[in-house]
Amino acid sequence: MTTTTAPAVPTAEDEAFLRAAIAAAAAARAGGNHPFGALLVLDGEVVLEAGNTVVTERDATGHAETNLVRLATRAYGPEDLARATLYTSTEPCAMCTGAVYWSGIGRVAYALGEDELLALTGANPENPTMALPCREVLARGQRAVDVVGPCLHAEAARVHAGFWD
Repeated sequence: MTTTTAPAVPTAEDEAFLRAAIAAAAAARAGGNHPFGALLVLDGEVVLEAGNTVVTERDATGHAETNLVRLATRAYGPEDLARATLYTSTEPCAMCTGAVYWSGIGRVAYALGEDELLALTGANPENPTMALPCREVLARGQRAVDVVGPCLHAEAARVHAGFWD
């Protein structure tokens, strides 16, 4: 087993891409879905973006990160994915973290932590949040995945305001 690197401090570039992921979450919400968004960055450029489609596609696995991973593994080879970063508005759940791991994506950066999401959603049945940080899931794997987050709490929480009430 391997572990991920220690939590890194986000760079200004990380924060800019996280803000774009938060904007993707706002777009998912405006489209009738849960407020989660993700994007893939390769060589400093956004190459893919995805939002949550759980409601509109009637697919419980339609989380922003799994949607993005599906697109990414069809479009890019292992070498590209290994040097890519998946930016997401909220810490990936255990399912999404597994998808990131299996895809070969080398780095994840997230804004709102899963524990922070739970504080916002409470016991809402539309988001039965698992108290399992992505770092713990990734630590069980055989390859390292760098993780940055949480950060930008207030900005990331704003997209959830009033949604889970």
